[in-house]
Amino acid sequence: MEAWVFYILLAVLGLILISGIKIIDQYERGVVLTLGTFSGILSPGLRIVIPFIQRLIRVDLRITTLDIPKQEVITKDNVPVGINAVVYFQVEKPDDAVLKIQDFEYAVAQYAQTALRDVVGGVELDTVLTEREKVAEQIKALVDKETAEWGINVVSIKMQDIELPADMKLVMAKQAQAERERRAAVIRAQGELSASENLKKAMANMANGAISLRTLQTIEAAGTKAGNTVIFTLPAEVLSGLKKLLK
Repeated sequence: MEAWVFYILLAVLGLILISGIKIIDQYERGVVLTLGTFSGILSPGLRIVIPFIQRLIRVDLRITTLDIPKQEVITKDNVPVGINAVVYFQVEKPDDAVLKIQDFEYAVAQYAQTALRDVVGGVELDTVLTEREKVAEQIKALVDKETAEWGINVVSIKMQDIELPADMKLVMAKQAQAERERRAAVIRAQGELSASENLKKAMANMANGAISLRTLQTIEAAGTKAGNTVIFTLPAEVLSGLKKLLK
């Protein structure tokens, strides 16, 4: 065998050995198939697989975000709404995620869409608008129950935009305007009631002597000018008291 052939074979062998050296990142796990059969999971670090005999499938264990595109859903009270959401999930069992489902990310997205339609279709529009978190939890429960068999944990599902029909938006705007006018009327009524109470107190104070004090102040002011004649009357009760004293 010539030397150059030997070197070529040596280089090919070296490349084959190098191709068997794998580095698994901290957030990954490596699912190993030996001749097509599952043979183990590789932990993070420098690992070696046998070329042409073993195959390494990397699985990311970090939380993954999936967007659910806008879905046209009919609520229980027959109102069409457009809803999109976000799914946060994490792989807990890499072997199940690889061996039990062909494409677990696509499967999670599709099942989340179906669960969204089922849950939103079973509640009324008011519930969707006012109890968004509760509806999202119901969707999460359905998706989590199914995907648990695939070694996947659904962390949370968040409903983002809820788009209403144009006519429904107009009706809700009119309701909001009517509510604002009702609150304004209540505030005006409370103000008028407060003003009337203050006026009532002022009248009571005047009846208890404030008028007499004001009269004395007027007499004092008028008496400072020469030639002024001041005529004032006394209440009937005062005159009656003077008569009794004179007797």
